[in-house]
Amino acid sequence: MITANNATKHFGGITAVDHVCAEVRDGSVYGLIGSNGAGKSTFLRMLAGILLPDEGTVQIDGADVFENTALKERCFFISDEQFFFPNSTPAEMKNYYKRFYRHFDEERYRKLMDGFGLDENRKIRTFSKGMKKQVSVICGVCAGTDYLFCDETFDGLDPVVRQTVKSLFAEDVESRGLTPVVASHNLRELEDFCDHVGLLHRGGILFSRDLEEMKLDVFKMQCIFTSPLPENAWDGIDVMHLDRRGSLYTLTARGSREALLARVNAMNPSFCEMLPLTLEEIFINETEVAGYDIKKLLF
Repeated sequence: MITANNATKHFGGITAVDHVCAEVRDGSVYGLIGSNGAGKSTFLRMLAGILLPDEGTVQIDGADVFENTALKERCFFISDEQFFFPNSTPAEMKNYYKRFYRHFDEERYRKLMDGFGLDENRKIRTFSKGMKKQVSVICGVCAGTDYLFCDETFDGLDPVVRQTVKSLFAEDVESRGLTPVVASHNLRELEDFCDHVGLLHRGGILFSRDLEEMKLDVFKMQCIFTSPLPENAWDGIDVMHLDRRGSLYTLTARGSREALLARVNAMNPSFCEMLPLTLEEIFINETEVAGYDIKKLLF
């Protein structure tokens, strides 16, 4: 299990990650989301042992990750900005990774290179952005590590390849207990296959929770009231977002489903229904509560 305890990272006078506490359980698929500049990439590099926390700790199974060779063998990092040696080929990068990852599966590597239609002897610098990402993913899943850290891995991949990559991750989670940690702006992608989500905002973490549990205490509903409501009508409800268009109210709130329905029905709406809530809506509402108001950017 990966544990971050008050992990903090400064760059000059900027605090990129601010006393973040989080746990990533083995065998889970952990999605890391957040606003631009929230510290996702920095925190991901700290989890992978690439960056040393200035304060706090990042550990795997109780041992610090940074400069721990034994733990580094259990981690593979796929950067948003792909790194390969100058003029290298996929075959040369594969041979390089084999030196560090004892369980590198060369047979699987060849099958995946053929399946993705990639020439292992072609110079990587001649590949497109998406093709470079594919090479990184193939090397990552074939390294045989316990943890796979992915920074915007789906960016630049076409829909078919994105689905294939998710299937590869799911296969390894099921077959050998791989733990992918994926930082992404594409919340829809994460919602498809993540079971845990951590939301970073301005360097701090707003929550780190099981995705399904999170959806059990945040609800969205639409109601129609034919008579005007008093200003204190929503008092006592933990409202995250409220939008009114005439007699139609759209409400997002925390609490139990039954308690919210009972409270709203007591106000005698002419119509009321619960609506499905997406991860993107949860992200917008949580960050809005924390002071990140999208309306201020648009108007």
